[in-house]
Amino acid sequence: MSKPSSILFICGMNSIRSPMAEAIARKLLPNNIYIQSAGLRQGERDHFVDAALNEIKLDLGDRQPRIYHAMEDGFFDIIVTLTPEANEKAIEITKTTAAEVIYWPMDDPTLVRGTREHILDAYRQLREALSTKIKGQFLR
Repeated sequence: MSKPSSILFICGMNSIRSPMAEAIARKLLPNNIYIQSAGLRQGERDHFVDAALNEIKLDLGDRQPRIYHAMEDGFFDIIVTLTPEANEKAIEITKTTAAEVIYWPMDDPTLVRGTREHILDAYRQLREALSTKIKGQFLR
């Protein structure tokens, strides 16, 4: 596979999985690759994402969740979907484009209950799973 010039990470609300993937990809991949993330519905910023990213010296800054249909740039070489719903939507919207859709189902860390540390561990596991997938897919 040739290196993509643009990648979109998409999930349900662009508050956990896709912004985390965007931040990690921006760190790992060359600066000449355009990287964005979006959700299918309006979400809210999740502070466990900030905590998990800060541990590896990444920061979302003042970034807020984005909705896919409100994005001005709708063309991407690769759309990485992180939830079943996002995968279905990406397949639908790319029927008439050359974009490649890649499905990486990722667990939802908000489903984990327990202490703050137990919950944060679920976010760390997500962060590491995303890092592994990004490296394996785009840094071969």
